[in-house]
Amino acid sequence: MSENHTATQAATTTPLRRQPVQQRSAKRVERMLDASAELLDEVGYEGLTTTLIAKRAGVAVGSLYQFFPDKRAVVQALTQRNLERFITAVNDRLGTLDPHHWWDIVDSLLDIYLAMHRDVPGFSTVHFGDVVDLRLLDDRRTNNRVVVDALAGLVTTHLALSQEEVALPISIAVEAADGLLNYAFRLDPRGNQDVIDETKTLIKGYLASKFGD
Repeated sequence: MSENHTATQAATTTPLRRQPVQQRSAKRVERMLDASAELLDEVGYEGLTTTLIAKRAGVAVGSLYQFFPDKRAVVQALTQRNLERFITAVNDRLGTLDPHHWWDIVDSLLDIYLAMHRDVPGFSTVHFGDVVDLRLLDDRRTNNRVVVDALAGLVTTHLALSQEEVALPISIAVEAADGLLNYAFRLDPRGNQDVIDETKTLIKGYLASKFGD
């Protein structure tokens, strides 16, 4: 499975009213997404408005509505962009690791997520969309299921396992890590290191029990 195909499978519901064709339009859309990310950190999802996004992005509100029907659609597009960046980073990292060393793989996946949580504007507020809607990324699947399917697609390109074999264990690992990391960030805005370390140990041990040490 190619990286592009995986990204396509990751989120099949597009929030855009129309795709930007010209480079200038594409850059304008990117500015809107960047603006929404900054504002999410400042005012949260409830305080976010299309007027604020347009003003921060330096565009007319009418220009925003050419591409997005409402603020939910803007945040959906931002969340999809973050997921694509996450999957790309994971794919790049997996290509450098021994696929049989689950300790290294889990370390890398969680470290990429943690780095995004700490450094990517807006990510700590909406993560992969659950704050907005449990099916923000794809109206047919939960947000975590979208992440699971994307990760399973990547893992099967690096391991001699089928997607059916890895789907359930990865689902359980993602759900467990999601809950524990949310707890870590409730304890400390940068993530409580003790909880993070324990999360890594738990996930590594579980996946090793399923796929071998």
